[in-house]
Amino acid sequence: MPASRRHHSAIAVLAHCLGILAAVPALPLAAPPPATAPPATPAAAAAAPVAAPPAAPAALAAGPAAPAALAAAPTAAPAMPSAPPAVPTPTRAPLRTPATAVTVAMAPAGTPAPAYRIQVRNGGSTPVTTMVRQELPSGSTATTVTGGGQAVPADGRPAEVTWRLTLPPRGTTTLHTALRTTGPDRPLTAPTCAYALNGNQPYDCATATWNGAAAGATGSEAVPPWRRVPVLLGALAAVLALAGAGVGLWWWQRRRRLRAYAAASTPPPAARGPDPTGTPAPHGTPGPDDTAAPYGASGPHGASRLRPAPVGGGTVYPLPGEPRAAVRRRTPPVWLTVGLAAVVLAGVVGVAGWTGTRQAASIDTDQQPTSGAWVGKSAAGTLGVPLREVAFEFTVYRISCATATAAGRRCQATVGVRNLTPEQQVWHGQLQRAYLPGGTWASADLLATQAANQGRDVFAAPVAAGSRVVLPLVFSVAGREPPTHLELRSGVFSAGVRVDVP
Repeated sequence: MPASRRHHSAIAVLAHCLGILAAVPALPLAAPPPATAPPATPAAAAAAPVAAPPAAPAALAAGPAAPAALAAAPTAAPAMPSAPPAVPTPTRAPLRTPATAVTVAMAPAGTPAPAYRIQVRNGGSTPVTTMVRQELPSGSTATTVTGGGQAVPADGRPAEVTWRLTLPPRGTTTLHTALRTTGPDRPLTAPTCAYALNGNQPYDCATATWNGAAAGATGSEAVPPWRRVPVLLGALAAVLALAGAGVGLWWWQRRRRLRAYAAASTPPPAARGPDPTGTPAPHGTPGPDDTAAPYGASGPHGASRLRPAPVGGGTVYPLPGEPRAAVRRRTPPVWLTVGLAAVVLAGVVGVAGWTGTRQAASIDTDQQPTSGAWVGKSAAGTLGVPLREVAFEFTVYRISCATATAAGRRCQATVGVRNLTPEQQVWHGQLQRAYLPGGTWASADLLATQAANQGRDVFAAPVAAGSRVVLPLVFSVAGREPPTHLELRSGVFSAGVRVDVP
């Protein structure tokens, strides 16, 4: 065999082998050998039709060949293939708070001292036993508690007032609390939640802020007079009145001067009488045109007419008429121009200063610097204060931490989430963080949060548009120190809110 043909044969064999090796992984796996069927018995033959799948009725009707047909038929239906990635997954149902019959409403009382009125209602048809907790502001103590409640001092966190209530069907219970604070009069926020008997699952929560009259008066006096709206409007009206008076005076003087000047510059009509001698003057008889115009008046070409006038025995040539003075345009006085310019300059400087001080006062020096990539504005507050970001309104009603151990501690926060957008919004547990004093943080513990919500994964479904949910979030933090503040966000690029923990 020539050498070229031998090389061609070797290459063909090699290519054939490579093709076989490439096709081997694609071949189906060999089915395991069927198990040897036991000998047919009358009992087995009677039970075989019942256990057979509905897809083999012909094999059952084959008589003696039925056992073989049953052995050859599959014993279970094949699994359905999974949907390819291109097929969209069904939309998840939005997260909604389970319907509960217990609702909480709260309002501040109009008293000089901090006080609140709490209404707990059972809208169901069966009695409900609930645990009501009111978080007291830091530095305050309860002086009056109605409805059988009691103030419970807490170690390491603000005190609270608790009630154990049994609400009748369709009934409402009203509770009252009064507080005493050691600090100056300031707005005090005391949120209240109704829980199940275990104290972990919230039914509903509400919040209210008490504002004292002294705090309101102090706040109004703190505003400078030149920044108050009535003062600014009065100053603007005075400036406009002065400007209008100045312009009117200048216009009146101008019109008066123009009238006086016009009266002074008009020449009197020339009085001409008949010739006393009765003899017509030679070469001096006035024509039709000459009698209409007085002596000294301008002619059709602008030249003064000089007509001899017969006086006695000679001829007198009168002087030419005086030329009319040119009217000069009057300009406003210097004092009026300078005054108006000063008023305009003062107004511009005042508006610029007021705008600048307003913008400077609106800057929060305590706010943490954020990057320009954040969407929306960041907000900060304390417990019970609703804080809004780009999509959600977060309200932290209560936070409690378990006893610290060597591994750390668990802190559970009762959080209200309200979707303010017209669309459902997805949120994530990794974006909800608890910060420790050292600057380290811990995200929400997904498993512990799911267990606290009775097995529901609150982050697996979006929050429905315009809805509000109240749920517990659990954070597993390291160390023995409690968190200093919480950071809650609706999205990755959201500026989020910061809630300080007392």
